[in-house]
Order: sequence, then structure tokens, then C-alpha cells
Amino acid sequence: MKALAVLLLLATPVLADDYFGFRSPTGNIHCAMYTFDGRAEARCDLRSYTPSYTKRPAGCEQDWGMAFGVAASGKGELLCVGDTVQDPGNPVLPYGEAVSLGGISCVSAKNGMTCTNAEGHGFSVAKAKQKLF
Repeated sequence: MKALAVLLLLATPVLADDYFGFRSPTGNIHCAMYTFDGRAEARCDLRSYTPSYTKRPAGCEQDWGMAFGVAASGKGELLCVGDTVQDPGNPVLPYGEAVSLGGISCVSAKNGMTCTNAEGHGFSVAKAKQKLF
């Protein structure tokens, strides 16, 4: 999954095969789903949060703690990033609605955003708590 973090740094809208961003109704969670070299990935960034993870990822010299990702296979991951998917132009994903791409689904709920791959792995993020699975 470490490759996911590297790919996320490279997966800008210009370089990604498919890319779309969205945000929670509160605007605190911004996400993107995209394919890069034919592999689907999802990422969500938090604008404001109480960190659930307080240990810097090994080898991380950039920002961390607010960005979470999952690929079409493998577990969810706390990302080390030097960019963001936050965009004030991202459309709102209403509570109870979901979007999917390449075997990954993200669902918006009043208690946060959850993105899950077909293996059942992913992440849940909210201002109060973040969880990888």
C-alpha cells in the first residue's frame, strides 16, 4: 500500500485516467476517486479534526494525519502527502448517498465518510474520529 501514497502524489486531475472530487455536506471532508494506470483509488482529506492517529508514518517527511486512502485491493492507509484533494468547487455528496469507482464505494453519512473496497477494507473519517480497516 505504500505505493498508494506515491501514486496519490502523482494522481492529479491532469494525470489520472478518471478523476472526480466530492465533499461532505459540512465541507469538512473532501474526497476524490480516480483511476491511475487502470487502478482505482479513493482518498479523503479532513479540514478540521481531532487526530485518532498520533504516530507519524515511517519515513514520512510531509503532512500526515488528515489524509486517508484505499486502493481497489488492500487495507486503508494513513497517507503521507504534500498535496490535497480539498477543492471548494467539489460537489456535495448528500448524507445517505454513495459514489463508486473501480470496486471502491464511498458513502456520506451524518457521522462522516466511509470508503470501502470490494475486500471490505478502507477507512471511515469524521472530525471526531478516523479509523482504518
